[in-house]
Amino acid sequence: MSLELLSNVWPHMTTMQPVRGEGIYLYDQSGKRYTDFTSGIGVTNTGHAHPKVVKAVQEQAAKLLFGQVGIVLTPKLLELAEKLKTITPKEIDSFFFTNSGAEATEASVKLARQATGRTNIIVMQGSFHGRTGQAMAMTTSKTAYRHKYQPLPSGVFVTPFPYSYFYSWNEDTTLEFCIRQLHHLLKSQTAPDETAAILIEPVLGEGGYVPAPKVYLEELRHVCDKYGIMLVIDEVQTGFGRTGKMFCFEHSNVLPDIMVMAKGLGSGLPISGVGARKDIMDKWGPGTHGGTYGGGSAVPLAAAVATIEVLVEENIPENAAKIGDRLMDGLIKLQQEFSVIGEVRGRGLMIGTEFTDATGQPDKDTCKAVQKACLEQNLMLLTCGTYENIIRWIPPLVVNAQQIDEALGIFRSALEKSVKTAVAAD
Repeated sequence: MSLELLSNVWPHMTTMQPVRGEGIYLYDQSGKRYTDFTSGIGVTNTGHAHPKVVKAVQEQAAKLLFGQVGIVLTPKLLELAEKLKTITPKEIDSFFFTNSGAEATEASVKLARQATGRTNIIVMQGSFHGRTGQAMAMTTSKTAYRHKYQPLPSGVFVTPFPYSYFYSWNEDTTLEFCIRQLHHLLKSQTAPDETAAILIEPVLGEGGYVPAPKVYLEELRHVCDKYGIMLVIDEVQTGFGRTGKMFCFEHSNVLPDIMVMAKGLGSGLPISGVGARKDIMDKWGPGTHGGTYGGGSAVPLAAAVATIEVLVEENIPENAAKIGDRLMDGLIKLQQEFSVIGEVRGRGLMIGTEFTDATGQPDKDTCKAVQKACLEQNLMLLTCGTYENIIRWIPPLVVNAQQIDEALGIFRSALEKSVKTAVAAD
């Protein structure tokens, strides 16, 4: 099949054409096996083709494909809302469904504006919230995502994210600076009474896999409570067990007013959601937002119901926490051996390894070389970060200890090859 038929706008890490997936593995037509530590960018948390999800999809497809939510209510729509209520905080008791993370993020902003009667939005430096118009305006992780699309929707203001390694400061200094800058922003650019929401990823995704410190999230909660601003936590990439808890904000005990969900919710089928307290959701006027497919496509709804059941029944968040510790320990040992790894950070099975040179500057070249060397051994890893110098570890959450150790072995050999090559080039 010719790639020339596909739009050039899609970059391709590989040209591998998988015909089958199972657990953490993808297989091509020849039967060649690839270890997929990308999870389709955090989508296949339950692994590729989990039997329970597959069965739910097959059974639903044979009964009903679609029922538009403004016209009818499919049973799976109501069942999914009930399932989500069992895994979200009791305060989150009303849900809206749509198709993608970007759509859910935009929906959360529309909800915040309706609920507060305000217009402006505060986002974090290094954020990624999607590629549609409003979401692009809230995305600051790379210029590529906004390049030549501006002007974008206005009313979006950016505050520093507490990324200590980037600033070369300790955490206390970084926190003090970022908190001061947030308060300064509310005095200098967007007044509290015109600010509808503060959006944050509890771990920066495309921005570099940087966890937000608990103290910072607590300060955001305090500011939002003080001024009546909606705290929106974007769990698109961090949700559904990825960080060792069902949702990442549970590490801090900071409750969002509005939460955004996608990726891992459908195990590969397109579905996303927004959750909020009912008193907030009730301020969203009927007909002021909607969509053809969100809440109406019965097959993704069925996949999401089955996904939640798998996550709970198989204790998948707990596995992510346990195996994530093993991965973190292994990467820290490699950091001690290879100085090109400047920092290892993350939560659960959402870990970033940042590559820097001898002067502490971002080292994209070595990062890409290591990624390529891993791919030569059929280990698929993604990069991220503003400078593309971070390898992100985001395997399916069903990964086991032996598979982690095998991946670490491949990563070690890739480091040996790439660092040696870099020295030879010098």
